[in-house]
Amino acid sequence: MTTTLGGPREPPAMVLHKKEPACEERLDSGMDSMKEDEYEQMVHELQEIRLAPAPPAPEPSQPWHGQRTEDGDTFLHLAIIHKAQEQALRAVHLSSSNLAFLNTQNHLRQTPLHLAVVTEQPQITHALLKAGCDPDMRDFNGNTALHLACERGSLRAVGVLTQYCSQKQLRGLLQAINYNGHTCLHVATLHGFLALVESLVSLGADIDVQEPCNGRTALHLAVDLQNAALVSLLVKLGANVNCVTFQGYSPFQLTWGRDNQQIRSQLQSLTRSSLHDLPDSEDDSAQSDSDFSDDEMLYDDCQLMGHPLTG
Repeated sequence: MTTTLGGPREPPAMVLHKKEPACEERLDSGMDSMKEDEYEQMVHELQEIRLAPAPPAPEPSQPWHGQRTEDGDTFLHLAIIHKAQEQALRAVHLSSSNLAFLNTQNHLRQTPLHLAVVTEQPQITHALLKAGCDPDMRDFNGNTALHLACERGSLRAVGVLTQYCSQKQLRGLLQAINYNGHTCLHVATLHGFLALVESLVSLGADIDVQEPCNGRTALHLAVDLQNAALVSLLVKLGANVNCVTFQGYSPFQLTWGRDNQQIRSQLQSLTRSSLHDLPDSEDDSAQSDSDFSDDEMLYDDCQLMGHPLTG
């Protein structure tokens, strides 16, 4: 024991220090050791994660999708042809995710949509279009389903076919030309369907569109048909009476030698005077056939799509 001026001094108490284990088990996630800005960045990145939804389970295949007759018809073609409406609608429903099947063409290149229009079954036409069928597909004559509806004069079919079209798609259908060079307006004109002609024009059909072979418009065709009511309608709808064919003929000039004086009188007052008389005939004596060599053209007025052909 030591002593001091103040008396005896007790020895300092012994402090025991517990020895920490060499490796302490970590039960935290390490979050507490992160800086605040790092933590916020990690939370932001986690929030940005979007898990892609699992793809839908494939529908069970229908064995009849691959079956064809000797004419290339599917079960759906046959159901429509035989007007088995319940079976046809059921087939469309079961094939709603198989557009390749719904757009299948038989050996005449007819799709189920073509046949639904031909057989005048608007309910099936409606179902096919709603399921996503392509209305722009062509048959062996280059006709769309809308061409066929116009050929039959079916306002109801035209209404159904145009109901599901976007403006761009509708414009394409109205401009589509079949293998005879006819748009839907030309087809309706050739068959004299006045109400259908008016409907197509109201939908946006070009009333002055020309046939690619000779440049006739719907008005030229109406004069050729000597259909006075159709001529009057087309003029009322704004048809250009001064539009000429690729050979230079106005609708009025096509009235020469025709009997219908009503058409002639109506067009004469509207057509400019320079398009009243027929074009002068060419002087056949100017050059004989013998003046041409074998590889030269005998005609100089041949045109393709409105453009002259050159030798």
